[in-house]
Amino acid sequence: MPLELVKGGLARMASFVCGRVDWRSLGCSVLLGLFCSAASAVDILGGRIWPAPDHTRLVLDLSAATQYKVFTLSNPDRVVIDVKGAQLKGRLALDGLEKTQIDRIRTAPRGTGDFRVVLDVMRKTAPKSFLLQPNQQYGDRLVVDLYDQDKVPADEVVEVVPDVEKKRVDLTEKRDLVIVIDAGHGGEDPGAIGPGGVREKNVVLAISKQLDALIDKTPGYGGKLTRTGDYYVGLRNRTKLARKHNADLFVSIHADAFKKPQAKGASVYALSKRGATSETARWLAASENRADLIGGVGGVSLGDKDEVLAGVLLDLSMTASMKASLGIGDEVLQSVGRVSKLHKKRVEQAGFVVLKSPDIPSILVETGFISNPVESRKLNSRKYQKRMAEAIYRGLQKYFQVNAPVGTYVAWQRDRGQEDGFMAYKIQRGDTLSEIAKRTRVSVAQLRKINGLSSDSIQIGQVINIPAS
Repeated sequence: MPLELVKGGLARMASFVCGRVDWRSLGCSVLLGLFCSAASAVDILGGRIWPAPDHTRLVLDLSAATQYKVFTLSNPDRVVIDVKGAQLKGRLALDGLEKTQIDRIRTAPRGTGDFRVVLDVMRKTAPKSFLLQPNQQYGDRLVVDLYDQDKVPADEVVEVVPDVEKKRVDLTEKRDLVIVIDAGHGGEDPGAIGPGGVREKNVVLAISKQLDALIDKTPGYGGKLTRTGDYYVGLRNRTKLARKHNADLFVSIHADAFKKPQAKGASVYALSKRGATSETARWLAASENRADLIGGVGGVSLGDKDEVLAGVLLDLSMTASMKASLGIGDEVLQSVGRVSKLHKKRVEQAGFVVLKSPDIPSILVETGFISNPVESRKLNSRKYQKRMAEAIYRGLQKYFQVNAPVGTYVAWQRDRGQEDGFMAYKIQRGDTLSEIAKRTRVSVAQLRKINGLSSDSIQIGQVINIPAS
């Protein structure tokens, strides 16, 4: 069978690729994939390319799990993938190479009964490979992640995302309040799949981008996204990104699913005590974590502390973060409840990995059940995605208007008003004067008098004064 040219060029190296090869004479610079499961005849059904900011993911769809080898060659630089006992069904059409370090892809069967895929790369590349089991959307898969050789991750790679330049507001030189927004799943991981093929990864990315835009245009706030496109970011890497950006809050956006389509409603989660305890132990055991900071910007290093003191400091930090998470989660839940039915009427607690930053308040918002036909249609609607983002935004803003960290512009603005005996409050959708009075423990009559209101009527965006006490 002739060599198939997937991208440009002639079939150079055809005799090498198609002929019998003495593996010991190849001069491999890296041998990563070892035979990793029982061999059987398998079909390569297709493939996909997922360009991410710091690596390229190649996915081959297989009819069953099989053995494989991945290694590199130089002069010219190539990544070679040999799939044991495999044959290509149809055509391996892989688009989007122009955004990657891959120049072209060549394929051919080998005399040993294997199937070879050769990636001609434009620079030295360090591949990492593994098999994935079937999920809702795909069957068995072979995944090869291509990193530049000088940027290969030792354990977990921290995705590089476009940084958002910190805004400076007024002439106060107070820092922005930084909120990291995490769109769940992505790339080869579609998340839950609803009726009509609605994918969680697409829904939550759309909501996250809407939320990021709302946050970033608000004076004193800065938004960051853990992913900006359709690619996967590891769970621990999402929290690493929050730490990299010195986040004041981490918000992970998801859409729930259940085996019964009747399940419905939004939920908000914070970290459970059990999850916090296990994470404390993990941090204390890891030397790279002990040397890290707790307490956010200008926090405390654990590297020079003995075991007991480090444990106490870390436990205090985790306890404070969990308390803040529950407070933020409660405001977000109430706000989301004005645009969606709630699955649970209080903030739930669970051991989600993405909630386990010891010094960053973190919440996970389940925006609805994508497995419910009615909610799936809503979640796939741009109008509803915007409403959900606005609801989450209002909850966050309501919390931080009272609890903004010291040193931020939002806290400075609040404290400046308190010096005059008042605190400025911007009316949000769903606010009523009586509800504000109840929340701030001030009478409605007093609020009307302070603000010169002739009635209880208020408008979204209106700013009123509330007694600072």
